[in-house]
Amino acid sequence: MSHLDFAKTPPMGWNSWDCYGASVREDEVRAHADFMAENLKEYGWEYVVVDIQWSEPEADSTWYHAFYPLCMDEYSRLIPAENRFPSAANGVGFKALGDYIHDKGLKFGIHIMRGIPRQAVHQNTPIKGTDLRARDIAENNICPWNSDMYGVNVDKPEGQLYYDSLMELYASWGVDFIKVDDIANSYLYGGGHLKEIAAIRKAIDKTGREIVLSLSPGPAKVHEGWFLQDNANMWRMTDDFWDHWDALYVMFDRCAEWAPFVRPGNWPDCDMLPLGHIGIRAHDGGGGDNWTRFTKDEQYLLMSLWTIFQSPLMYGGTLPDIDDFTLSLFTNKAVMEMYHSLTSRRQLYRDEQFIIWEATSADDKYYGVFNVSEAAAELPAVLKELLDGESYTDLWANQELAKADAMTVNSHGGRLFKVVK
Repeated sequence: MSHLDFAKTPPMGWNSWDCYGASVREDEVRAHADFMAENLKEYGWEYVVVDIQWSEPEADSTWYHAFYPLCMDEYSRLIPAENRFPSAANGVGFKALGDYIHDKGLKFGIHIMRGIPRQAVHQNTPIKGTDLRARDIAENNICPWNSDMYGVNVDKPEGQLYYDSLMELYASWGVDFIKVDDIANSYLYGGGHLKEIAAIRKAIDKTGREIVLSLSPGPAKVHEGWFLQDNANMWRMTDDFWDHWDALYVMFDRCAEWAPFVRPGNWPDCDMLPLGHIGIRAHDGGGGDNWTRFTKDEQYLLMSLWTIFQSPLMYGGTLPDIDDFTLSLFTNKAVMEMYHSLTSRRQLYRDEQFIIWEATSADDKYYGVFNVSEAAAELPAVLKELLDGESYTDLWANQELAKADAMTVNSHGGRLFKVVK
């Protein structure tokens, strides 16, 4: 089975990073699964993803403890810290947590770092299925911002065997989604770690399990897009995205250049949605424990761009205390219908005030209208001409309209229109 045979629509779910950093605990993951199953599953939200350093017993924020001892099995593979994930006791790993999430009709995801633990290399621990050990397959290509791993020499069969053993373990836990970090782009080495991406793809395929492969961080290189399509389901177009207008504005450039690579099974990734309540135990993005700094208009703009471009939607805020407005962004049936059904999408127009996207499904045509200026403004003439004589629905307002002449869009605001046949 090819990875293009699943993830036919963009993956949607929750990821623990924006609110808990590296420190999320099992009770928090379960609470988010409970909320998603009850309130979001019917709209397509299904993945519950435990982000970085679940093997680190003392992780407490987005700031890593350099060279801290990690929990690891006898074959150089990281396993969950039992003090944070009690159901991992007795060597069962994430199996019990995965079962809990699956029982709710949801899917389970984890984050991993590219490579093999440095502590495994220093201790020269075994690799499953070979007499070679960790030191024999390690390469001194490192992550510039995390001290946990060395790279793996996958030119050696035993290097591939190590990744095979990792994916075998994760499949046994019931993992449905793997976010691999320090791999889509490297500032130290220039571009993606393509050999290790291919090795991970092979290892996943050998499990026979439909595991979505997501690559981080960006910005991934457009000239490597063909390779990413052949090996991954998602890849980041940007470095970590936080709740700043400047970062949101730049995303229009990223989406325009990556739009030709969007297809079923391949979803260039705008990164997580830093909306709602974020930063509880996270310090990145200038935050701390706070609610998103995006205005409501900016949130409409963000969700309009992410959905008409068909980026994966991974919510980064907390779910149990989500506010009504944020929840309304995720449960708009008309927007979700558009998001799941598009067959083409492109930037149609851009000037200093407005950016317009056009998208089509098998039966419908849509427009995303984005006011990127500092003042409210009437719709640009080009869109008025496209909508002239058409009836159309404002998807966020759930309102059918017949005349675009006097319509305005707020500063930093976004609107989605569906042409009514």
